[in-house]
Amino acid sequence: MNTEFAKHQMVAQQLRPSHVSDPAVLEALRELARDHFVPADYQHLAFADTEIPLPNGQKMMTPMVEANMLQALQLKPQHQVLEIGTGSGFVTACLGRLTEAVTSIDIFPDLISGAQASLDDAGVSNATLLCMDATAELPPEQFDAVAVTASMPRFDDRFLEVLKPGGHLFVVVGEAPVMEAQLVTRIDEMATQVQSLFETNIAALVNVAAAPVFRF
Repeated sequence: MNTEFAKHQMVAQQLRPSHVSDPAVLEALRELARDHFVPADYQHLAFADTEIPLPNGQKMMTPMVEANMLQALQLKPQHQVLEIGTGSGFVTACLGRLTEAVTSIDIFPDLISGAQASLDDAGVSNATLLCMDATAELPPEQFDAVAVTASMPRFDDRFLEVLKPGGHLFVVVGEAPVMEAQLVTRIDEMATQVQSLFETNIAALVNVAAAPVFRF
């Protein structure tokens, strides 16, 4: 596979048509070796517009969703970021490239160890990986941005507790087949603003509570 050509095609045919224009985001996606984070059996799909299977029934998001998430968070070099759902570690690497430091949590120890190895190989040294169930606990500190890389049937207010006032949170809310990617901005301690970004369909957080079913 000609990786440079594949990256060019990814940017030209997937990212720019979906309105990804942030120069820093595009540079991170061009320079980081996404194929090094993809399981060996799926190397040929590293830059394709498709989710890629990971161990434990997890999946890498498509490049379009990854890029739109990174752009929506309005990341700055001085930011401290929390990622919920480490997965392959590729989004972790992008967040580390765009910010001062990233803390990433995942419920699966083998994903954490695999992502750590890929991050080490990529020279990403500002990422801290923790094995943690986000539905049960979250890190004690607050962050400038929070990226939730899995969906939930309804928004969980606990995620606002780890977001600094003025910070941005990316989350996908709803149930298959149609979910809504949202940018939640914490205006201050009391007020938030929710912006609808695009429709998508990604796997739910492990152990997340299902939305209530109303029966008549």
